[in-house]
Amino acid sequence: MNNKTWKVHYAWIILLIGFIALLSAQGVRLSFGAFMKPWEEEFAASRSTISTISLISYIVFALSQPYIGKLVDTYGVRHILSYSMLLIGVSTILTFFASAPWQLMLIYGVITSIGFGGASNVVGSVAITKWFSAQRGFALGLMSAGTAAGQLVLVPVSLLLIESFGWKQTVLLLGFILCLLIFPPLWLFLRNSPEESGRLPYGESAPETIEKGKTPIRPLQPVSIFQLIKQKRFLFLMVPFFVCGVTTTGLMDTHLIPFAQLCGFSPAVIGSAVSTLAAFNILGTVLSGHLSDKWNCKYMLAFLYGMRALTVCLLLVMLHDSAFLGFVIDKSWLLFAFAVMFGVVDFATVAPTIKLASEYFKHISVGTVIGWLYLSHQIGSALGSYVPGVLFDLSGGYDVSILSSIGFLVIAAALSFILPAASAHLLQQPSYTNTTKNG
Repeated sequence: MNNKTWKVHYAWIILLIGFIALLSAQGVRLSFGAFMKPWEEEFAASRSTISTISLISYIVFALSQPYIGKLVDTYGVRHILSYSMLLIGVSTILTFFASAPWQLMLIYGVITSIGFGGASNVVGSVAITKWFSAQRGFALGLMSAGTAAGQLVLVPVSLLLIESFGWKQTVLLLGFILCLLIFPPLWLFLRNSPEESGRLPYGESAPETIEKGKTPIRPLQPVSIFQLIKQKRFLFLMVPFFVCGVTTTGLMDTHLIPFAQLCGFSPAVIGSAVSTLAAFNILGTVLSGHLSDKWNCKYMLAFLYGMRALTVCLLLVMLHDSAFLGFVIDKSWLLFAFAVMFGVVDFATVAPTIKLASEYFKHISVGTVIGWLYLSHQIGSALGSYVPGVLFDLSGGYDVSILSSIGFLVIAAALSFILPAASAHLLQQPSYTNTTKNG
């Protein structure tokens, strides 16, 4: 079909569908914190035991990312994202029948998390890099905002549903929504690339109309993780992204709700704070994507990690006052101040990180590079979700976890600041087929 017949470029439809997919899948994943206390009570388990479920989940998620990237390169976004959504829905329903923590470790920790891996920002980022030549950073920001929107919608909804009906009825409802309402549109409307449907990426023009399936594919250089980690620009992207995982989906998304419960906040206040964080997360993510098309991304990352470190300090203030429980409850504005400030810098690191990666490694498989970056992020998420649970059982608090996260964020800011510039000579060196010459 001729591009001129489309008033809205199909790239924006791909973006919308991907946004809804990430909202649904990652919203379920980020609701884990809402289930921690109910599962502790249901199975008479410690927090470290329930945190082990999260640890397994993040490890499976992490290990899946490079392979998901390769599968997307091979089979396309449509198959991987659609089938992953179906797997999440079915396995979420199966958690209804769990009667012991080990069963949750298998169903949620392993099976569901394979689906999470295939319905992640890796797949969304590959879709954006294929469909968008212009406004790529902005589109990456919007796609990443799907995860934040899932946090905005599904985390407080899960809290309210659990409070009203119990966790078992909640997982049934969530699972059926994914299977019956989300999976069909993905299968019907997703397209793997502009070329397979006879279109050009958004922002590109050609002197001749392209024919479906006949656009020449630019060959990409093969690369392994051992070659990538020798590159300063990859290593200095990967380590801060690891810290990002520790401090966001690891510590905050898993333990912020239990932390607030420890401080004595009511479910209504906690739900409102989580919604506030998610709303500003969306704002920060979209704004970051827009600015990454205009500003130097490495300085953006240094600023974002530094501001995140300062924001986490607010939790120390709350912990310091937690001995005066009445003060904390009366000063719930501290929780909302944290929600606003952390929300703005939460997922905002994704767009500049992925944009830098696409600039540094433009001649390499996009799915492979992004997959390895998200591997580091999810390993960080695994440790950031599990270790604080263990430390909580040992110390009865979150002081050490919060102090450690502040230190890690300072390191991440420093590494981002000294990233090399994404200059033309860096982009064009074929350093991956002959590493002995280029190091």
